[in-house]
Amino acid sequence: MSVKLKICTFNLRTPVKGDEINYLPNRKGRILECIKKENPDIIGFQEAAVYTADWLREELTDYMIVGCGRGKTLNDEASLIAYRKNAFEMISAETFWLSLAPSVPGSRFGADQSSCPRVATAAVLKHREADQWFLFVNTHLDHKGSAARMYGAIQILQYIDKKKLPFILTGDLNAWPDAPEIKVISECEYLNAVDLTATVPATFHNYGRRDPYSKIDYIFSDLPADPAESYAVEDIPVEGLYISDHFPVVSFVTIE
Repeated sequence: MSVKLKICTFNLRTPVKGDEINYLPNRKGRILECIKKENPDIIGFQEAAVYTADWLREELTDYMIVGCGRGKTLNDEASLIAYRKNAFEMISAETFWLSLAPSVPGSRFGADQSSCPRVATAAVLKHREADQWFLFVNTHLDHKGSAARMYGAIQILQYIDKKKLPFILTGDLNAWPDAPEIKVISECEYLNAVDLTATVPATFHNYGRRDPYSKIDYIFSDLPADPAESYAVEDIPVEGLYISDHFPVVSFVTIE
């Protein structure tokens, strides 16, 4: 039978005390409130520090959360996948590094990349009321280097192609829609990667300080979907307190 899935990509913003009122421990209630209200089937989280990942696993008891930190000891920011444990079966999951040595923790491309290693987390899932296995990939491309973002995007496309499964790709890709590293995904003919967030005008607001807001968060898929259904979750501050410095972004796909 057909099942319509609600997908969310959500940059949580790593804990930074300089964010003052918007330091992550102060935002935890708003984050949980947002997740409960939106009730996604699968979430791709970015900037999940160890503290954040531990907290999410403690609080989101209806979800299975997979992924590890990007550093050499795996204790660093993670790009996590959270899926409803009672709704899905998982056949495999892995985190790989965006580098020439994808199985080496902490590895990087170099070139114009920042000092931050970058990863993608992938899981092969099946909804219990559907027959179709699919691949879910979540990532966070480099904030500094356009070449590093391009290398990472191409590596992820090659990874998806090898799996030969319908796919969903979520992430903070740190580039505007007209950037070459985004076009290499949106114009990838052999994967038919449709930007489901094409109608979402902006996703990064920097706690309301960014003017104009930027579009850097995306959901791509080759599954049946209507991009017009996608939206950025409203983030109106409550006494100066935001959900995050990014809008959570939601899309819908259909699996058989």
